[in-house]
Amino acid sequence: MFSSLRIRNYRMFAAGSVVSNVGTWMQRIAQDWLVLVLTDNDPVALGVAAALQFLPTLMFSLWAGVLADRLDKRKLLIGVQIGLASCALVLGLLDVTGLVEVWHVYLLCFVLGSFSAVEVPVRQSFVAEIVGRAQVANAVALNSTSFNLARVVGPAIAGGLIILIGTGWLFLANALFTVAVIIALWRMDPRKLIRGKKLARSKGQLREGLRYVRHRPDILSVLVLVFFVSTFGMTFFVTLAVAAATVFHRDADGYGLLTTTLAAGTLTGALWAARRSGRGTPRTRLLLGAAFSFGVLEILVGFMPTYTTFALALIPVGFSVMTFMTTANATVQLAVAPEMRGRVMGLYMLVFLGGNPIGAPMTGWMAHQWGGRSPFIIGGAIAAMAAVTCGLVLIQRGGVDHPATHWGRLLTRRRKTPVSR
Repeated sequence: MFSSLRIRNYRMFAAGSVVSNVGTWMQRIAQDWLVLVLTDNDPVALGVAAALQFLPTLMFSLWAGVLADRLDKRKLLIGVQIGLASCALVLGLLDVTGLVEVWHVYLLCFVLGSFSAVEVPVRQSFVAEIVGRAQVANAVALNSTSFNLARVVGPAIAGGLIILIGTGWLFLANALFTVAVIIALWRMDPRKLIRGKKLARSKGQLREGLRYVRHRPDILSVLVLVFFVSTFGMTFFVTLAVAAATVFHRDADGYGLLTTTLAAGTLTGALWAARRSGRGTPRTRLLLGAAFSFGVLEILVGFMPTYTTFALALIPVGFSVMTFMTTANATVQLAVAPEMRGRVMGLYMLVFLGGNPIGAPMTGWMAHQWGGRSPFIIGGAIAAMAAVTCGLVLIQRGGVDHPATHWGRLLTRRRKTPVSR
């Protein structure tokens, strides 16, 4: 289950990530609650803030993938982490001094999202350099475990601290916690990284990555499914805050508890994925089953009558969505050619997060029009239908499995004639 931790560089990376992720989730809860306080519980405003934070993913993640293939990923991540810490510091100072306004939060959401748009695909592709191909699936699952362990701890702490000391000090704490990742990256041994050949700067590299994916139906089907599930189903950053405030009439601690119960399920799912990682490459059937189960369970959550049953129902939802996320990520990372990994992961993060500027305002609008339960029911239905549709398409094609290295060689030769399938 923990085989990747035998690698010192990965231990450094994972330790720094645990600390930083706790701060990230504290800021996530504090930011959502601050927007609701400043706008008198307006779900549309919360959706706008989330959209602004994820909008840069549409703008920059593909180019971030190109940078990941060109530059030293470790040094690039250090620079991006400094930018993320600066955003938290500025927002915290504005809040504790009482100067913060909604437009400040909106602006910093966009700046923070710009740094994140670069950081996420670089970090995802950097994992393979740290542990090597044999441990990629395990490392991806352990990264999810770290993220969701923090997701259990961070919101629970944040919910109580917001009531005691307000939101501003949580932003400042996140700025401090981010330093842990910077230190971990700095102390890693670059000589032990398993680096591929750096991509020389030239024209057409972004198009080359897109062409690679277009000729890989196995990867393309995963990306389509990830888009629909993440855009319409995984909108918890809006739906849980709205449900806590408007459906069950709870304060920040009630919102934090909902996030924690969801995280208990995702943490369990991540640990289960880490244990399964030694059984070979992920199966498409598991990917489709997890997506469908997530959609059905999310619909059931929308019908839960009480706060307690609603919170408990989030646990299996978290398990299924984490199984889906780790399986999708590992499937793409193991299928892609090493020389294409940065660009493909940039595209992966584009479809994974890039739909949020669409989904977040739509979720806020649905909650405003039809109540706080409607986004769970509608989003779950879309996720389940997407899983069924992608499954039928793959069954019709009879399965696709092209060797990654073969396609990488074909598509990096810059032939003038189209690549044959």
